[in-house]
Amino acid sequence: MADDTTAIDWTPKARQILAAANELFYSRGIHAVGVDAIAERAGVTKKTLYDRFGSKERLVVAYLVGRDQAWRSFLADRLTEAGGDPATRLAAVFAASAAWTAEHSRKGCSMINAHAEISDPSHPAYPVIVGQKQWMLDLFATIAADADAADPAATGRSLMLLHEGALVAAGMGVIPDAYALAGRDAHDLLAGRPPVSA
Repeated sequence: MADDTTAIDWTPKARQILAAANELFYSRGIHAVGVDAIAERAGVTKKTLYDRFGSKERLVVAYLVGRDQAWRSFLADRLTEAGGDPATRLAAVFAASAAWTAEHSRKGCSMINAHAEISDPSHPAYPVIVGQKQWMLDLFATIAADADAADPAATGRSLMLLHEGALVAAGMGVIPDAYALAGRDAHDLLAGRPPVSA
């Protein structure tokens, strides 16, 4: 995961700015929100924002890194609770995604939303966006390997597609219980049975 935030001086003001950016970028979109709006929401001057982050691009990176780290921690706790059984771990991923969506992402996946606005690989936030999805793909491939899938990489890709489809469908509200349906199909796929959605 690319992280251009290690040199930031995380003062209370910097944390206020990031909290405001997190709220506004997620609710309104990255391009739609200017630094003036973020500074106003954070209760700081624009100069303070630039003093702490240097640029809007660096603030976008900090926003996405923060979302990514929070998601990874959230998921790690649930995977630890699930134990070592691959099918149980897979179910935990889909259940965690459903819970995360309900608590933090009612407007859809922040990485997918960000990618809709930032598709240029030279943007400093791009590696964060793609890095999270690669990390998820690696996780699904590992689960498939632990389940002794004949082709763990191919099975991992299929599991990832089911998960990402559920993310989009849940974010748009077009399929009720998207995570439950996709999770059931993922379980069947991991078990070597053809998925059958009702």
